[in-house]
Amino acid sequence: MKLIMAEASPFARKVRVLLRETNQLKDVEEVSIATSPFQVNEQARAGNPTGRIPSLSRADGPALYDSRVITRYLDAKASAGLYPEAGLWDVLTVEATGDSMMDSAVSISYELRLRPQEKVSTEWTDAQWAKVTGGCDALQSQWMDLLNGPLTMAHISIACALGYLDLRHDARNWRQGHDKLAAWFADFSKRPSFRDTHFDG
Repeated sequence: MKLIMAEASPFARKVRVLLRETNQLKDVEEVSIATSPFQVNEQARAGNPTGRIPSLSRADGPALYDSRVITRYLDAKASAGLYPEAGLWDVLTVEATGDSMMDSAVSISYELRLRPQEKVSTEWTDAQWAKVTGGCDALQSQWMDLLNGPLTMAHISIACALGYLDLRHDARNWRQGHDKLAAWFADFSKRPSFRDTHFDG
């Protein structure tokens, strides 16, 4: 199998962390590409008709795309239990929280990096950041018991979201007012799977 990805993508990082946590890296080749909304890489388009990453090519069927589809597939393939039956809806909700935070954070990055400076909308970036902090607020107040429990895809999604905030939006300081979440992330960041997928660019 081949994972079409970009190292900076938090959505791709979710899959990459899962591959390492479930010992499936030997079965999947990670293919790093450069792509953007304005110049879509043909490998990205071949794996996903919308041109988004990541996608997972496989010999026994069409490519899979959307990180949550890929992670469910790989989790089932390895019988890893990262989507446990007990508490599944909570796990899915927290995973979706992380994915929503990523989506808003990536939207801010696109606004700041791809638009001409004179066209950048501060109202847009502030509105997207409010969604990010809303997610952090919910995690801090409602979901720390889950995050302090056994590893699931909820943990991986949240960690990849927070890692992306550090990568692209560190100056906004998501840690302010989220001390419990920050302490949890500091501990999660020590995992070999997370260190191995760190990106500095």
